[in-house]
Formats: sequence, C-alpha cells, structure tokens
Amino acid sequence: MLVAPTCKRSVEWGENSPYRPFCSKRCQLIDLGEWADEEKRIPNNEDISDSDEWSEEPRH
Repeated sequence: MLVAPTCKRSVEWGENSPYRPFCSKRCQLIDLGEWADEEKRIPNNEDISDSDEWSEEPRH
C-alpha cells in the first residue's frame, strides 16, 4: 500500500487502482493543477531566465 500524495488515503498499487499513486481522478487533477500553477516545483540551483536560448547540445 502507498499513501496518495494529495489526500493521504491508502492506495493499493495494482491494476484495480488506475489512478495510482492517486486514489481518484479528482486527486490526480488537483496535483496536476498545483504543478501547472507552479505551487509545486523541482528545486534547481541554476538561474535560468526566459531569455536563455534553448540548445539541444549538453552543457559542460
């Protein structure tokens, strides 16, 4: 069992839980909305601005 990140309910990891790790479609959409509104984000140490150009080549 795992705990749903949004509502903290127990969720079984299996085929009978199609929204895992979420308990429901509603909880899945709440989480997605938090990412879209930038309430959640992955920490980054680099300062990246909108003016930085995109490059397919890796940085060294």
